[in-house]
Amino acid sequence: MKEKKTLGLWPKIRKFFNDIHLWVGLASGIVLLAVCLTGTIYVYNTEIREWGAPHLYHVEVPKDAKKISAQEAIAAVKAEANGTITGITLEQKSDRPYQVSVRPEGNTGGRFGVTYFVNPYSGEILGNSSDPNKAADFMGYMFSLHRWLLLDKIEEPLIGELPNRTLGSYISGAATILFTIGVITGMVIWFPQRIKSWKQGLKVKFGKSWKRTNHDLHNTLAFYSIIILFLMGVTGPFWSFPWYREGLQKTLGTYQAPPAERTVGQGPPNGGGRGGSGGERERGQQQSNGEVTEEIPYTFASSIEELLLVVDETLPYKGNYRINIPQKGGDDISVQKSRVGFFAPAAGDRVNLDPVSKAVKEVEIFRDKPFNERVSRSVKALHVGDVYGQFSKLLYFIACLIATSLPVTGTLIWINKMKKGKKKTSSNKHVTPKMAESVS
Repeated sequence: MKEKKTLGLWPKIRKFFNDIHLWVGLASGIVLLAVCLTGTIYVYNTEIREWGAPHLYHVEVPKDAKKISAQEAIAAVKAEANGTITGITLEQKSDRPYQVSVRPEGNTGGRFGVTYFVNPYSGEILGNSSDPNKAADFMGYMFSLHRWLLLDKIEEPLIGELPNRTLGSYISGAATILFTIGVITGMVIWFPQRIKSWKQGLKVKFGKSWKRTNHDLHNTLAFYSIIILFLMGVTGPFWSFPWYREGLQKTLGTYQAPPAERTVGQGPPNGGGRGGSGGERERGQQQSNGEVTEEIPYTFASSIEELLLVVDETLPYKGNYRINIPQKGGDDISVQKSRVGFFAPAAGDRVNLDPVSKAVKEVEIFRDKPFNERVSRSVKALHVGDVYGQFSKLLYFIACLIATSLPVTGTLIWINKMKKGKKKTSSNKHVTPKMAESVS
């Protein structure tokens, strides 16, 4: 008499998740291979760019040399650059240059403008970010492949009037969503049927068959990097789909609806400037009590170094400074300070100062913000690994290498199972009814 084998609930659940894991992996494997490989390289984007242009990012420190003031560096750049000075970065390391940000006339410098690098000891302009740089060009291609699968390099739309950049973003975003589903389902099927054998999933067994080693590399390495893989996956579509970005922000409780379109006569969007109230304003002019008065250009009433002393009293730790230069008189000056070190958090703190009296107007400490706001402001950092300095970058680099290998090892597992299934089918053809009866 045949013994009836009753399958429990867990094997059925495991098989269900295993099927999902298999098909989302096969559907997105090729795209994920490109996205994860470029993501691995892009973890060290800043370091690679600096390595490709060391003359911009490092200077020789003379003996008994004194640094020029930040205003002198700004003046040197202003004399050469045709644009508006928007900020300056001062770093703790003595061999690092001043970095002066400029918004060129006509906004020809892209979204981030152009950065000029100034020797802090001689005042010499070392170059700017728009200079030819093979490393920067290479990283530009890596970013394009990661975000848009290089489709932005094709001028003619491939599908109707849909821009190729948008098409590439949709494809990479969809593949990343499938990757996140694969991470979640993979975690479920990783757990063994018997709890007592869970330790077997923590080891890679070498020395047996390559199939066994490949299977362990897929399962075990994914398990050890599961948290980072999930963070990379769940944040990736943030830049691909507006509905995803809005949904994530609503989930975190930080969503802010875009301002309603203004009617004719209400002035330009956003009130025509920071802090605008929606009255009529024109560039360089403002209307008050029926009179049009010229805006006063911003001038430094106090040196930047004096302002930084006040910032240090408020934020008493060593760090790098980013000073945003106001565009007109009367505006506060904003200073962002970020910690330095191997484990230093990337998120900085901000202090707003009155440039005349040097009084602190506002202080924003990142760690004091609610958890949901910190996460919302750290979406990019959580995606690229720039969370806790070089420490998190190293973890993300290793996790990205593992993520790059998963489509390969996963496909090999599927091929091996397909071959195994064909062998069983062919062997069953040679089994006679009498043999089958005797076996049963």
